[in-house]
Amino acid sequence: MRPARALIDLQALRHNYRLARELSGARALAVVKADAYGHGAVRCARALQEDSDGFAVACVEEALQLREAGIRGPILLLEGFFEASELVLIEQHELWCVVHAQWQLESIEQAPLKRPLNVWLKLDSGMHRVGFHPADYAGAYQRLLASGKVAKVVLMTHFSRADELDCTRSDEQLAVFQQARQGLAAETSLRNSPALLGWPQLFKEQPASDWVRPGIMLYGATPFEQQQALATRLQPVMTLESRVISVRELPAGEPVGYGARFVTERATRVGVVAMGYADGYPRHAPSGTPLLIDGQPSRLIGRVSMDMLTVDLSDLPGCGLGSRVEFWGKGVLASDVAGAAGTIPYQLFCNVRRVPLVYSGD
Repeated sequence: MRPARALIDLQALRHNYRLARELSGARALAVVKADAYGHGAVRCARALQEDSDGFAVACVEEALQLREAGIRGPILLLEGFFEASELVLIEQHELWCVVHAQWQLESIEQAPLKRPLNVWLKLDSGMHRVGFHPADYAGAYQRLLASGKVAKVVLMTHFSRADELDCTRSDEQLAVFQQARQGLAAETSLRNSPALLGWPQLFKEQPASDWVRPGIMLYGATPFEQQQALATRLQPVMTLESRVISVRELPAGEPVGYGARFVTERATRVGVVAMGYADGYPRHAPSGTPLLIDGQPSRLIGRVSMDMLTVDLSDLPGCGLGSRVEFWGKGVLASDVAGAAGTIPYQLFCNVRRVPLVYSGD
């Protein structure tokens, strides 16, 4: 069988979740949207179920997948609902729901609900995607309480530049949030992974009832481009690997792969590996992107194709046919691969497909 696969370490996942709670001193919703960032939402949710205070997904379809798999804890819909008709499913399956727009608020007011909802009211504090304008925030909160359709409101916002450790935008957004929520007696949810790891000084005065929303840190990848002390405590969860399936001995001056993007500068041993962009490895990763071959550092050479790519075996005489290649994981950080490829670990993980997910640490 084709040797490409993604190994998922569920014990590392649990470690990262516990770290999020340790750093925050708060309740934490494990963000498992987008199939747990490519790690498999059902298996990850089951692995966290005993520890987790709840889960967060993007939409009702993702929530129903978890409910059908037996996940009974709280599940928050981060994008809320897209049509008023979804409120039936939200009520039936006891889902928590973000409300970020006037029409959603009106839909709740008009819905014939049999039981009140748990609503997370989103403020646009400066990211400018979704959320209520600060001037309208308190009014939206009061309308939700007055509707009789809501049992609890949690106040939330989302930081746009918390992954930039030298940027003051998070301070500015926090100030907007604090001003908008004055006089509103409710729990809050502000911190995502970069805010948890990179901005602890901003949240020293937050109450213990605060909720946090760890996402990328659950999967062991740093959200920062530069070194960050707390991020070094994360444990990578996914290891993407395959094996060398062919070896070529080429003289200097020979092109390798599509488009002749790499030409040998010396006599070169080229390993062909069963891994490509159809598996989720980035097509735009350049020659020189780091990887490990039988645990030893090497590099990608040539253009990544759909099912195969090529690696440099020249300085690894003990490696060859059948050698194991690690593309990212505990030996090669996803953030380093992402940096070389001009992308982010989030995209690397979410793009993994076709390869089987093999779990350990249950």
